[in-house]
Amino acid sequence: MRIIPALDIIEGKCVRLTKGNYSTKKVYNENPLEVAKEFEAAGIEYLHLVDLDGAKEKHIVNYKILEQIASKTNLKIDFGGGMKTNEDLYIAFNSGAKQITGGSIAVKDPKAFQNWILKYGSQKIILGADSKDGKIAINGWKDNSNEDILPFIRDYQKKGIQYVICTDISKDGMLEGPSFDLYKTIIQENSNASNGQSIKLIASGGVSSVDDLDILKDLGCEGVIIGKALYEGHIQLRDLERYI
Repeated sequence: MRIIPALDIIEGKCVRLTKGNYSTKKVYNENPLEVAKEFEAAGIEYLHLVDLDGAKEKHIVNYKILEQIASKTNLKIDFGGGMKTNEDLYIAFNSGAKQITGGSIAVKDPKAFQNWILKYGSQKIILGADSKDGKIAINGWKDNSNEDILPFIRDYQKKGIQYVICTDISKDGMLEGPSFDLYKTIIQENSNASNGQSIKLIASGGVSSVDDLDILKDLGCEGVIIGKALYEGHIQLRDLERYI
């Protein structure tokens, strides 16, 4: 199971939110590159970089931070937040992203999102399937769609998507444990796909301890995104050595 630290950016600074609420913003470091280098020094290979300004503005904003981290570390970065147009993708990939995550666009403009999968390949495009009360949330989690999470993922799995990041928003930043039952159901529902290809589920939200990581691994998650637990010291980087 891949360990993927989260690095969320607002106004060029490393922050964390609770349940996606911008009013809960807490700044952890004013130098995201410094944080990224700490992860790399600990043996981390991957980074989940989120442009929260971009999610709010509905277009890429903090691409210079992406460019800086990509050029000055060897971290493999998946980038999300405000990915709405072909130009956004061009900027993100040109700035050093290895993968991009599309959430709202997959709901609002499925044809465009499917074209991204066809153009860039399923190795480079991640489906962001973030849920609240079983429904897919969009627009930086400010709005709920009418899409139920399980058929939403299943439909895109049939269209060729491989990687899915799923966050239960009610768990995000709460340090109360992930939505194990949700992840178990998603993995079971998509393990016998008609095209013979199971999804690679990346769990996100609520991780509070190394014990949580063990459970997610046993469930079959391909990766796990860790945010506040690292920044608040509930998990130390040295605790992750056996996963790296």
